[in-house]
Amino acid sequence: MSLARKRKTDRAESPALPHAIQRTASEDEKRRSPIPRVQSAAIHREHITSYAVALGLTVVAFAVRFWRISHPNQVVFDEVHFGAFAGQYLRREYYFDVHPPLAKMLNALAGWWVGFDGQFGFDQIGDNYLTANVPYVGMRSFCAILGAVTVPLVYAIMRESGYPVAIAAFSASLILFDNGHITQTRLILLDGALVLFMALSLFTYVKFHQQRYREFTPQWWFWLLATGASLACTLGCKMVGLFTFMSVGAAVIWDLWGIMDIKRGHTIQYVYKHFFYRVIGLIIFPFLIYLSFFWVHFKILKYSGPGDSFMSPAFQETLQGNELLLNSQEIRYYDTLTIKHKDTKQFLHSHPEFYPLRYDDGRISSQGQQVTCYPHNDTNNHWQVLPTREIPETGRGRVVRHNDVIQLLHVNTNTLLLTHDVASPLMPTNQEFTTVSPADESRRNDTLFQVQLTDAHEGEPWKSLSGHFKLMHMPTRVVLWTHASPLPDWAFGQQEVNGNKNALDRTVQWFVEDIIADGTGNDFRNRTTHVEPKKPKKRSFIKKFVELQILMLQHNAGLTASHPYASDPVEWPFCLSGVSFWTDNETNQQIYMIGNLLGWWICAVAVSVFVGIIGADMLARRRGLDPIEDGIRNRMYRNTGFFIGAWAFHYFPFYLMTRQKFLHHYLPAHLASALVAGSVLNFILVETVNFPISYATPRTRLRPAVRARLSSSAWVGVIVLLAIVIASWLYIAPLTYGVTLTGEQVNARKLLSSWTLHFEAKVTHDV
Repeated sequence: MSLARKRKTDRAESPALPHAIQRTASEDEKRRSPIPRVQSAAIHREHITSYAVALGLTVVAFAVRFWRISHPNQVVFDEVHFGAFAGQYLRREYYFDVHPPLAKMLNALAGWWVGFDGQFGFDQIGDNYLTANVPYVGMRSFCAILGAVTVPLVYAIMRESGYPVAIAAFSASLILFDNGHITQTRLILLDGALVLFMALSLFTYVKFHQQRYREFTPQWWFWLLATGASLACTLGCKMVGLFTFMSVGAAVIWDLWGIMDIKRGHTIQYVYKHFFYRVIGLIIFPFLIYLSFFWVHFKILKYSGPGDSFMSPAFQETLQGNELLLNSQEIRYYDTLTIKHKDTKQFLHSHPEFYPLRYDDGRISSQGQQVTCYPHNDTNNHWQVLPTREIPETGRGRVVRHNDVIQLLHVNTNTLLLTHDVASPLMPTNQEFTTVSPADESRRNDTLFQVQLTDAHEGEPWKSLSGHFKLMHMPTRVVLWTHASPLPDWAFGQQEVNGNKNALDRTVQWFVEDIIADGTGNDFRNRTTHVEPKKPKKRSFIKKFVELQILMLQHNAGLTASHPYASDPVEWPFCLSGVSFWTDNETNQQIYMIGNLLGWWICAVAVSVFVGIIGADMLARRRGLDPIEDGIRNRMYRNTGFFIGAWAFHYFPFYLMTRQKFLHHYLPAHLASALVAGSVLNFILVETVNFPISYATPRTRLRPAVRARLSSSAWVGVIVLLAIVIASWLYIAPLTYGVTLTGEQVNARKLLSSWTLHFEAKVTHDV
């Protein structure tokens, strides 16, 4: 066998190499070929132009976000909340919020840097900063910097995705000159940080994807971990950062699906390696960073504050100065108590009046003594704890403990709390609560209740204030519960109490507000106890973290109250309604958060055009036609598809939410739609040519093979669209910056009838 034939046979029998390292000799030769001087100069000029445009975009972004940033010198919209949270960090007082802490900690850091002492309360919209000497301009400036930096980052995403300078600048300009982004990122809010880190996540993933032919190298690992860190920071600002995880996660799954293709010659071990490294970089590493935000959060907020009441007693007792830690006392049998519902903060109450024989719906009641909830302190709120077993005369044996079975005696009427299988007044599915005389031994079992303390161990003492508990009826296993619906006039409009069959309902929690008297009838304060200084208790970080995560999700879902400026997701892409941030009746000034109307419509049209292009291409290929070149199709499916996926993941989940929704929730999705708009514009206007591989350096080969060049008509198209966007921004700008307008000028800027602007002029009609 000849040497040449043997080499050919060896190549045929050898296993296929990974696609990343399959190269022909001619390709290697081309990679080593020197770049012609003319082409090198052209590339150099392109780089200089690109950097110059990026610098120009950045300068303008800073200018439009910092102009009149000191106006108004009053608290605006949600600065009420997020400015207050910054102050609580500086005072180190615990607060509760539905959002993770990173962006709020950054705002607090900015406040500390510019000299804010945290004493200003941000109590209500319109409070004056100057009279309180608050360095609000510095705090707003930090948010404005984050918003300004987002603009060149959008430009970088487009450039690294292979788009020409003009197209990348167009996408960046849609964010630069957007009134909504400007309004939201020049105030003490969270969205500047959220949108920046969301954009950074997309950028770092694009850079990571460029390293797909340099897998497992230091550069590959750097961009993988950078993507993970960016995702963690996005989630650390707001829970909607989960949508960014979903966006990148979908792209990763698509990437892994391609790697798994056996036609590429990859072994299953190779696939597993890619999978587990991505798990490390995009799940485990971000989770550890996300945990660290809360570790710092808990370390800073070590004093009692306004958020205590949201947390469990065990959590509250870790805070210095907490009322539960300082004043909670063990409850003993025969103590007289007042009992409060944890959520509605109303007292368990009874009075001599009885339930009516018939309710309005015709149902029959027990005609027993009414048991209700009452908002005010009253002697009819007094209940005495009675034992159901023998207890010692003195000592620790008289302490009521977790899972003890007790009776509650209503002191004023000398009757025992009872529930039975009779429907409650307002909820036929729940049991009625009433009372019965202690002399009625036949009803004794119906008066037995078990005290179940929250997160307690067996034998743990029941305490006032800190001992949140459920009161479970022994025979029927229903739990004492109340809800906000008032009873009719026969119960004086007081709150209904009934037996809830769902013992896992989080609203069945109660606590002892006060111990009125001990077992001898003396004032409880006369009880002799050995008082020691109480130090904050220890609780593991993981328990605190899990508790806070659950509460954040629950309260976020519970934000269902109506709001005059709430809107539905279907309105957002078209800017059908905005949000009034601030008004001044004396000067006729207002800040109305609304997007750049024409800019948002361009983005909405671009998303629709992309869907149309892909649909038409799929139908054509189904019929054997090939209307789009492979390189261009790959870019549309992969790169633009990544952008459209980010838009969809940041937009459509809001349709599933029942909480309050506002226009600013669309800003991350709008950024993604601006990327789609640039990509679609590139497809429509730009003549695409193959980038000569013989002139490609190892660096340029990491970018898409299909490069673009703008024709004269394409330049005209881009310039016209930019002019439209800038003109729309300028026209709406007085509503963004709080400039004084006459009524007629306000009317003129009400571009859609659905906008709810203030200070409109009355329109008169001639008869």
